[in-house]
Amino acid sequence: MSAVRARPGRRRARGVPRRPAWTATLTWKAAVFITLMCCALAALLGVLVHVSVTRQTVDASREKALARLADVTRAYEAGEPLPPSAGVDPVGLPPPLRDLAARGSRGTVVADHEGRPTMWAAGPADGRALAVRVDYSLGARTISGLDRAILGSSVLAIGATLLVGSFAVTRVTRRLHLTARVARRISAGDLDARVDDPRTKDPSRPQDEVAAVSGALDTMASSLQGKLLSERRFTADVAHELRTPLTGLSAAADLLPPGRPSELVRDRVRALRALTEDLLEISRLDTGGERVDLDVYALGPLAERVVLASGAPARVRIVRDARVETDRRRLERVLGNLLANAHGHGRPPVELTVDGPVVTVRDHGEGYPAYLLEHGPQRFRTEGGSKGHGLGLTIARGQASAVGAELVFANAPDGGAEARLTLPEYADLTAEGGEEPA
Repeated sequence: MSAVRARPGRRRARGVPRRPAWTATLTWKAAVFITLMCCALAALLGVLVHVSVTRQTVDASREKALARLADVTRAYEAGEPLPPSAGVDPVGLPPPLRDLAARGSRGTVVADHEGRPTMWAAGPADGRALAVRVDYSLGARTISGLDRAILGSSVLAIGATLLVGSFAVTRVTRRLHLTARVARRISAGDLDARVDDPRTKDPSRPQDEVAAVSGALDTMASSLQGKLLSERRFTADVAHELRTPLTGLSAAADLLPPGRPSELVRDRVRALRALTEDLLEISRLDTGGERVDLDVYALGPLAERVVLASGAPARVRIVRDARVETDRRRLERVLGNLLANAHGHGRPPVELTVDGPVVTVRDHGEGYPAYLLEHGPQRFRTEGGSKGHGLGLTIARGQASAVGAELVFANAPDGGAEARLTLPEYADLTAEGGEEPA
């Protein structure tokens, strides 16, 4: 039922457009932020410079036009001829300036005259407008050139700031990526992995936030490594110490007279001995010092022998046989533990399927508990009141990892626990390529 409910969610997820993964990176976000801030700052400074220079240019041209208007006014009042750039109600005088002069006031305005920017100045003259014009082309070119210079310098400044900012942010993100890689290595079991940021080793150097995170991760990894090593040493020491009294206890149990009490004692001694051997095996797997004896085997017949040796009924189905390169003893241990777990915690029928290099063991019980699916098998943890110590699947996963196989635990859609073991398939390159190379 859970799989049926999950499918609509996956369809909805596929229907929603997702942004590219690179848009979520800190470098991209920092680049966008720097670009926006640089554009805003460049626009603000550009507007301020443009307004200031434009005002100065217009004021200088206006003073020049008003001074010339004063000279023309004196010449007009004296009856002298007017220069070519002056006149009464001249052609091209902007109407607003003409109306202003007709009302008895003086003023200036910038307008185009015969395709060129011109500064007009006009004043009253016998009810009409006496006006002069001054060429404003130089001032207009000055402002236009200034605008182009502001735009070009802004683009260069934004580009340079973006490059420098991206370089600085990349240095930070590179250190963050290193810290994330080390954290993933630690979570994968590499307890010797460390960030070793030089800023955390020199007390005289100031530490930034990334160095603080790196130092905290290294400290946590060292503490975790110490605790795990202590736990492993404790497990190995306890298992070793138990072997000697168990040997004596087993010998003493064999001396008991036949009967039900002696059978119970021998059964408990065998169970305790099996538990001790499992603990020793887990201890060896934890240290990672196991030697693997690899060879090539046909997977189908090997799986059938494991089922026969288990002594429990299980249906074997070989979809496609394959040759795999593995350690037979360890593979038999993995499959035997999976079959024992299926019979001990599931319900029949138990099925073992070989499909190429993939072996699937499943039962038809209630399935694996949620904690196992999420975190994997955990030693000394079982649920549902079942007998056992949770060591079988832990050993199976450890031995599978030792031979380079992948063991995945899941629940079948129609019910039941399903363990899928994927082995490295053997490829006979000599047979495929024809003659063996010299």
